[in-house]
Amino acid sequence: HWLFSVLTRLIEVIAPAEPDPGASPEGARTELDEEMENDICKVWDMSMDEDVALFLQEFNAPDIFMGVFAKSKCPRLTEICVGILGNMACFQDICMSISKDENLGQVLLQRLCDSDSPTLLETSRLLLTCLSQPEVANVWVERIRENPSVYDCVCFIMSSSTNVELLVKVGEVVDKLFDLDEELMLNWIKNGTCRSVGPSVDDSPEELPDFKIVPCILEAAKQVRYGRFLFGFMAREIPYNLVRPVSKHLACMQAPDGGKETWSLLYDLVCQELCQPDDPPIIVQEQKTVLASILSVLSAMFASQTEQEYTRMRKNMPLIGSLIRILQYMEGCGKRAVDNSKESEQEETGRTDVNEEDFHLKILKDICCELLSNMLQELTKENTLEGLHQGHLNEETCSCAFQNLLPLYFASVESFLEVLREADQTLADNLEKRFPSLKVHT
Repeated sequence: HWLFSVLTRLIEVIAPAEPDPGASPEGARTELDEEMENDICKVWDMSMDEDVALFLQEFNAPDIFMGVFAKSKCPRLTEICVGILGNMACFQDICMSISKDENLGQVLLQRLCDSDSPTLLETSRLLLTCLSQPEVANVWVERIRENPSVYDCVCFIMSSSTNVELLVKVGEVVDKLFDLDEELMLNWIKNGTCRSVGPSVDDSPEELPDFKIVPCILEAAKQVRYGRFLFGFMAREIPYNLVRPVSKHLACMQAPDGGKETWSLLYDLVCQELCQPDDPPIIVQEQKTVLASILSVLSAMFASQTEQEYTRMRKNMPLIGSLIRILQYMEGCGKRAVDNSKESEQEETGRTDVNEEDFHLKILKDICCELLSNMLQELTKENTLEGLHQGHLNEETCSCAFQNLLPLYFASVESFLEVLREADQTLADNLEKRFPSLKVHT
């Protein structure tokens, strides 16, 4: 009865029986009264319960919310209604019902052009929920493909918003879209759109400059990075959601300027923020996904653009040092896992988790070794002397590198050892003693 009464009052808010003489010229309120806001927020909380969500669907709440989106000038009310729909969409049958409503689908996509950050956040959350449901994901992908304004709104948000939580959620939406539809991904990254329609407060389309999504994603990643102190450790993980879409198709390499910007951002993340010398080795477990994503981009860029100024080795010794440190930390985590397994037997569920963690660490190690081998192969005597002077190269770090690179990347190690012999004969001899297979081939 209480839910029924709240929804009835909501209808009255957006369609009053008699015009209010004190209403704004648009004929709608811009703020909710306190009692109504408290009650509708309670509905928002309660809608996480499946029985409540089903009742709301039976009462045609989605249709009521469509009326809110069409008539309300109150951002807070719009945010709450989108949030309730987001909770309802967590349940499969309701999500299918919402998704198959073409009018509601179009209206929800239009919410991406809203100027209110909380509403944009809830809209992004709702879209991600629907895209994550296999039964309806294709419906939303096709709907987005047919609405070029979605591309423009996503780019606008990423290039102009300073709301870290919103940027991360939009990044997750883009990432999921790219997972679901490679053709859409290629179109968005390569071509963009010819005509842009973006956010507008007064509902009249506002012409915006043409966007390219890769620079917009990079701008979002910078904002997330600058906002890291607001979110503590979480902020060290969330660049993954913004970097991974770029790694899926390196269109950023087509233009030297875009490539330089990409390289600089990811280089700084690895060398200055992730897996640092004062971090415990276990940090590599916590950061494995974002590290793998970033290093995969850097590896592809380095392999294809070694002639570019920004990938020249004289500037990249700190990156080599960071790659070796990541490998050292992974060795530390491996030893810890062996010690723990000797102490106690793990339950079946726990064993599955460990195997999954080992799998992700192996991916990170493979990417790390590939990039490191390519970079070592490009070193000159001068680069090596610089690395020795800066402390990035010494017997300990070189031994760690060789241990991980051999035997798969034997040619790279052998090439580096020849250069190292010119820079530091003693160190080269010591490494040959540690790794007899190298001496045999010398």
